[in-house]
Amino acid sequence: MTAPNDIWLIAPTDLTLRLDEIHVWRIDLDQPEVQLQNLATTLSSEEMARAQRFYFQEHRQRFIAGRGILRTILGRYLGIQPRQVQFNYQQRGKPVLADTFADSGLAFNLSHSQGLGLCAVNCTREIGVDLEYIRPMSDLEALAKRFFLPREYEMLRSLSANQQQEAFFRYWTCKEAYLKATGDGLSQLEQIEVSLTPTEPAKLQILEDWSLFELVPANNYVAAVAVENFGWNLKCWQY
Repeated sequence: MTAPNDIWLIAPTDLTLRLDEIHVWRIDLDQPEVQLQNLATTLSSEEMARAQRFYFQEHRQRFIAGRGILRTILGRYLGIQPRQVQFNYQQRGKPVLADTFADSGLAFNLSHSQGLGLCAVNCTREIGVDLEYIRPMSDLEALAKRFFLPREYEMLRSLSANQQQEAFFRYWTCKEAYLKATGDGLSQLEQIEVSLTPTEPAKLQILEDWSLFELVPANNYVAAVAVENFGWNLKCWQY
């Protein structure tokens, strides 16, 4: 299994996002009760209503942590309090900053799996991030046959059972990161071709004006970030 990337640093107090940078934040969603209470005070009434709709307390707490920390991170870039951050929602539910903050050019995307979250931030360009916990799946080959392109499916089938799991989630995160950046839905998964092997980084095929970064934020996790254009400097922060 791929080892976690040893690239997660504590962000400086004078945090700056340059035009050629992508910042990715690693977020622990399992926060202490006192911290959860503080984060809950930053959420809007609509977000708190959403939190209360979760049946399991664990899911409710992780939602509050994810949204509160997202607000805290974005507030740092915008120079405002977390509670002052406002969102709009695109057609498929993707949160974006409200029109009030359009002049900032700030773009972001959030993904979470189990107790871990990732937030990718960029200035002016569309960005998408996807994070997945690598877990056994009984229908892995069937899902790959349905959602992956023939060359991807054949590459997956050529691997050992252990390698198949990791490769499947690598394919999935790469495709999903791109689709989240563009705002397209999962119905487009099979139209995005990704080239990868167990030892080589993934690449988006055909799409010449997009960059793709693979990350391993923790044991048994894989993630990918997709962003328009090239020449990006990637910085990874631990919240």
